[in-house]
This record gives sequence, C-alpha cells and structure tokens, in this order.
Amino acid sequence: MTHAEPAAVPSPGQIQETVERLLSAAALPPIVQAGHPVLRQEAAAFDGQLSADQLDRLIALMRQVMHEAPGVGLAAPQLGIPLQVAVLEDHYDVDAEAAALRNREPLDFLAILNPRYTPVGTGRAAFYEGCLSLNGLQAVVSRPDTVLLDFQTPGGEARQQEFSGWQARIVQHETDHLNGILYVDRAQLRSLSSNAEYAAHWAEPGIARAREGLGFSDGPAGISLA
Repeated sequence: MTHAEPAAVPSPGQIQETVERLLSAAALPPIVQAGHPVLRQEAAAFDGQLSADQLDRLIALMRQVMHEAPGVGLAAPQLGIPLQVAVLEDHYDVDAEAAALRNREPLDFLAILNPRYTPVGTGRAAFYEGCLSLNGLQAVVSRPDTVLLDFQTPGGEARQQEFSGWQARIVQHETDHLNGILYVDRAQLRSLSSNAEYAAHWAEPGIARAREGLGFSDGPAGISLA
C-alpha cells in the first residue's frame, strides 16, 4: 500500500480562477460529491485571496446553491473551492415534536470564514445527519450539543458566538468540511441508511428505534479530531 502525499496548497491565483469560472457560468454549479479530493484536504485559510466583490458574489452564489439543494449549510469545498468559507441558514418548517427533541431553532443566514469550534461542557446529542456531498445517505452522528465558534465575518471582523442544539450541529458539520472531514468520519456506521430506507423504517424525531433495529450505540464514533 502506498502513502498518498497531501494535496498541494492552491495558490491565490488558482483560487481566484476557480471562483471566477463558477461566478461567470450560466448555470448553478453542481455540488461536489464524496470521492473528490477537494473534500479531503484542509481548505486554505481566507486571507484576501478574493476581492471584497468576489467574496460577496461567491457567498451569494453559495447561498443560492444551498437553497436550491435544499440544505442548511454549504462549504466552499463542496463547490470545488479549497477555501475556508461556509454559509449557514435554517428556516425550514419541521415537525414540532422533532424540533423540540432536537432543540432545533431557526438560524438566520450567516457567512463564516476561517471557523474553529470548541465544545462547551460535556453534553452530547446523537441524531441522523445527512450531507449534500453524500447524496441519498444518512447516518447517526454524536456531536457536542453546545459549541463556541470563533470565525471571521466577510468584512474581516473577528467574532465569537455560542451555538447549541441543531444550530451547533450545522456549525460543526460545515466547519468539519473545511478541514477535510465528512460526517461519515464521525458516524455510527451501522446506522448508515439510504434516504428511502430511513423513511421506511427510522423516520422519527429520535434514534431509539433505529439504534435497536440496526444495533449501534449513540456515543462518539469514528475519528476524534476536534
């Protein structure tokens, strides 16, 4: 077995070229799927590779792609751009019981650059989770239920904000993308289900029936990178 070399850090010019190609396209770009190397590398920290106008246009494009998918978050690598930029927004109507159990509150649109999260306390929550870059699949992921996020705004302001419940899950999922981590790396793999089988057997607010039927725990699994 050979050891793969880490991908080279893209130059600012390469990032600009990729972004401009997407911005000038007539159609929305496709979402990169698992297996593409851009999803498995640490994205470059944003440090001015794009002009303010380019960054604003990229964020607007990412928001449009996220809505069209539809999803509640999108990271730049999911469009093939190895840059630490992500967008988050959750205003979907969900079942009241599910929203209460999952502590799911609306999340206003937020663009984050160079994010890093730190767990707050020891509480965890385990629920089914999906990803726009792994079409048609879901798996149970145990994550800290509250995190402190350090990030930069598109205007360059350093910010720190606490998130809990489903918002914390979205924050962690998208920040993980920028570090080459997919949710399946942290998932209970025995819980892995196609969307169709999830809908047929396990679609309920919690995971108790799936845990019993598929034989997995609801604790941390997979990689342990923060």
